[in-house]
Amino acid sequence: MKRIVLFIATNIAILIVLSIVLSLFGVGRILDEHGIGLDYYNLLIFAAVFGFGGSFISLAISKWMAKRLTGAQVIETPRNQTEAWLVETVRKQAQRAGIGMPEVAIFDSPDPNAFATGMRRDNALVAVSEGLLRNMNQDEIEAVLGHEVSHVANGDMVTLTLIQGVVNTFVIFLSRVVGHYVDRKILGNEEGHGIGFFVTSIVTQIIFGILASTIVLWFSRQREFRADAGGSELAGREKMIAALERLSRRDPEPLPDQMSAFGISGKQERKSSWKELFMTHPPIEQRIAALKNMRG
Repeated sequence: MKRIVLFIATNIAILIVLSIVLSLFGVGRILDEHGIGLDYYNLLIFAAVFGFGGSFISLAISKWMAKRLTGAQVIETPRNQTEAWLVETVRKQAQRAGIGMPEVAIFDSPDPNAFATGMRRDNALVAVSEGLLRNMNQDEIEAVLGHEVSHVANGDMVTLTLIQGVVNTFVIFLSRVVGHYVDRKILGNEEGHGIGFFVTSIVTQIIFGILASTIVLWFSRQREFRADAGGSELAGREKMIAALERLSRRDPEPLPDQMSAFGISGKQERKSSWKELFMTHPPIEQRIAALKNMRG
């Protein structure tokens, strides 16, 4: 219940902020001054503000949101040898990767999982679950940390946000154009926008959104291969393979939907080419095969 309330409240706040931004741009409507044709300039601004705005606000508050959704507790002062080892391992990997020291946190979950998030490479968050610490050995945990540090070093959070912003903009823009065409040319509405525009815009936005999500998810899967390669460089290829093999046997519960793309492992579906189009992570066997085929 807490997650749902937080999600709704956050989205309402984002809508309010974006509405204020639109008013600052002077964008009050998407029709031209005669109320007949589309004002493509205003429509593009409208689409870009909502397309990029929501994505970047979500990125800006990603660390704050992640801590509250997972209950992750940042290690300020290590309380035991495990916490001290975690912090020191991340410190060494961050130095090798050329990024600032991330915050290191532990969250309460019985499933082995980890994630990295944050708006900047030098101010990120790397978190691991209690289940990961209990079910993996030190070498495997080191590889998982290397994977997450590589996400930060590669700028994956920002890259995915930019891609999401671009596709969101096109989806919003094109759905309004189609809605306007149906309203004018098919339904014969000559002024303003009628119910045909709004219904068509909503339906086409859903359809375009589903199609566009396959593009974003493809990039998400590719970054997992890169992060695995980065983890193998920071911790060792055999350690990275062992960590993935351990995950393949456990099939951990994925993180909350808002963070599913940031975890070490996504939800593993049964083998199906079309289902893979909607996965945030490649099947683990593909990731292991990619590591085994790496040179060196």
